[in-house]
Amino acid sequence: MADDNSGAKVVWFMAGIAIGATVALLYAPYSGEQTRRKIVKKTQQSRDAVADSGKEMLERGKEMYERGRKLADDAAEMFERGRKIVESTASNLKG
Repeated sequence: MADDNSGAKVVWFMAGIAIGATVALLYAPYSGEQTRRKIVKKTQQSRDAVADSGKEMLERGKEMYERGRKLADDAAEMFERGRKIVESTASNLKG
């Protein structure tokens, strides 16, 4: 099963990439205008990457919810079958 903190780790990783890219651009030998354009471009790319990873986490969350729901339904069904077997056995022993 996936680590519960994997989503937070991905977000922090992407934030680190964005910060690192910004710092690298600030020290790059470009004019102010070129640097600002590059920062805007890198920021947009990072924002898109974070949004994509957020969508992936949402999809995984939905899948996990559905699997959990199916497991709960299966467990309830098995419990009901077991209850019927116990009731049937008890009534056979009485009668």
